[in-house]
Amino acid sequence: MGSMVPFAKMNGLGNDIVVIDMRGRSDTVTADAAIALAAGDRTGFDQIMAIHDTSLDGVDYRLDILNRDGSRAQACGNGTRCVVQALASETGRKTFIFQTLAGILDAEERADGLISVDMGRPEFAWDRIPLAEEFHDTTRIELQIGPIDDPVLHSPSVVSMGNPHAVFWVADDVWSYELEKFGPLLENHPIFPERANISIARVIDEQTIDMRTWERGAGLTRACGSGACAVAVSAARTGRTGRSVTVNVPGGPLDIDWRSDNHVIMTGPAEWEFSGRVDPATGAWQADEVPA
Repeated sequence: MGSMVPFAKMNGLGNDIVVIDMRGRSDTVTADAAIALAAGDRTGFDQIMAIHDTSLDGVDYRLDILNRDGSRAQACGNGTRCVVQALASETGRKTFIFQTLAGILDAEERADGLISVDMGRPEFAWDRIPLAEEFHDTTRIELQIGPIDDPVLHSPSVVSMGNPHAVFWVADDVWSYELEKFGPLLENHPIFPERANISIARVIDEQTIDMRTWERGAGLTRACGSGACAVAVSAARTGRTGRSVTVNVPGGPLDIDWRSDNHVIMTGPAEWEFSGRVDPATGAWQADEVPA
């Protein structure tokens, strides 16, 4: 085995996360290691959150985020909550500032144990999401699945939360749609040059939304934090809800607040499962021995 580093298997509302401590090292978690860990019974994950040192002033750590297929992700709210809980329990600190591909994120562990992550500002311009062709109005774009005269899903709202999202509004139970069938088709649709996260959302009332997400590079997920933010922002933007909502993902509720300064704050839990050591080059790992 190569040199091993500490890791923790965690979850944010059932969104499986592996947090890997790469502080003090210059190498990165490889795509091969991600694919190997994703295939494991106990280490299967939606995202890997690798914590690296950063040279940026005023920033605590850099987060390198990997999907199951070894590709890099810009943002992962549920994973960021797991990182905050791990670092808070280690350091006793409550607030952290992270460098990510999506920009600088700040996060805090609240007194009630829930963790709030500033997911940044949404982007609505078609070329910033990005889309392959110009749409003046991104509250609903021309895209549908199913027969042309009676589509199953149509006219999604699109937005970037640091990663591209399409939100299809439905009147029925979100579980009544075959997202596992439509998800991959829509994720890879030519309109999305960087692929997209695909969500089905149903507004319950002005403060509550049910949703399911097909996550880009990860597939069906119990909880997609940036997806919940995309749904909440799109609902407020289209007059379906107010700016503070509870979004029910399959794993449980996330509270989303689209603040007046345009920042989107996501609040929810994180849960530790087990820890161990892992080789960041190969994904070979061993669990820590739990004292009897």
